[in-house]
Amino acid sequence: MEPVLSKPWMRPLGRTDPPPPGAPAEPAGFDKVRFINGAAQDDPVWLFGGLPPRDQAATMKDLNVLALSGGGAGGAFGAGALVGLTETGTRPVFDLVTGVSTGAFIAPFALLGPAWDHRLTEAYCDGHAADLLALRGLRPGASLFGAEPLTALVGRYIDAPLLAAVGAAHQAGRRLFVATANLDTEATSIWDMGAIASHGGEAALALFRDILVASASLPGLFPPKMIAVESQGRRYEEMHVDGGTISPLFVAPEPLAFTRPPGRPDRGVEVYALVNTTLDGGATTTSMSVIPILMRSFELMLKTSYRNALRTVAAFCEINGFALHTACVPADFGGVSMLRFEGPAMTDMFDRGVRAARDGRLWSTLTAPADLAASAAAS
Repeated sequence: MEPVLSKPWMRPLGRTDPPPPGAPAEPAGFDKVRFINGAAQDDPVWLFGGLPPRDQAATMKDLNVLALSGGGAGGAFGAGALVGLTETGTRPVFDLVTGVSTGAFIAPFALLGPAWDHRLTEAYCDGHAADLLALRGLRPGASLFGAEPLTALVGRYIDAPLLAAVGAAHQAGRRLFVATANLDTEATSIWDMGAIASHGGEAALALFRDILVASASLPGLFPPKMIAVESQGRRYEEMHVDGGTISPLFVAPEPLAFTRPPGRPDRGVEVYALVNTTLDGGATTTSMSVIPILMRSFELMLKTSYRNALRTVAAFCEINGFALHTACVPADFGGVSMLRFEGPAMTDMFDRGVRAARDGRLWSTLTAPADLAASAAAS
């Protein structure tokens, strides 16, 4: 019997074959730089292995974790919130930062701290994103936009000095993780961006950028990002899209979400979940036509996905005794749309994030419902 896709006309067009199912694969020259949900060969310990050991816990500060969600243009709110925290002197030094989609783009700057606020501000407020992602740039085909605008945006702000700074933070024991969704396997890849940055050089910079592009490549809006990998001496390509397709917000990989992570220090852990969209529903009338119905349904799906992801994070924190602080775009901001990349709208969103931090209104405390935590602990 011939294998599936053995005939040329049955093979995917315009791409190299993906790795065989179940075969371990990594980008050439980059060993052990990601965790793949459900893959038996992955040892989750390495995700936490660089954090300070237990015997240092008594003399060290609390561990600060920041989880950044997707949200498209709503990422301007999260970027502004970080800048606002810097201005008020209340921004923690984050030991572990995770990011998905637009949150993945923010994540390196969040890890590196206030010295990089100027670049984070430029990325969301200098109009470059608006120029590249304006509606006039739509080219409907396999996706509404081509690959070039997002690639150019990431390339403009993610450069060799930033890569070196992330690598240095990694060597100091701090961690940066970014999620993408592998369409071929329908699994999340969580990439250790600090480990990649530590390699240095053009190959590391290219892979670092590719992962950020992949994590923000919302299906339909941008084409998938092909990532070259090797397995058993052969070259393959994996098709990756927006990490929020599977994991819109995460602190730990899904298999670890309801367990105590290995190597966790016995000291206080503060988790900050920054959601770059609104979570509250809006009671408005939907027009009886296909585009408004599709858009409203899509927004509802996203909000539900983010709420569920936040519940999972809350359960994880409840089980482990972590303090959880949450923030999201205020419900009274009626202009929220992940597709509104216009300069004035993004600047307004950025300013709202700054003001929320300045006024002390950014964070609220959230705990998982008792029944959710109990069921998670029993699983």
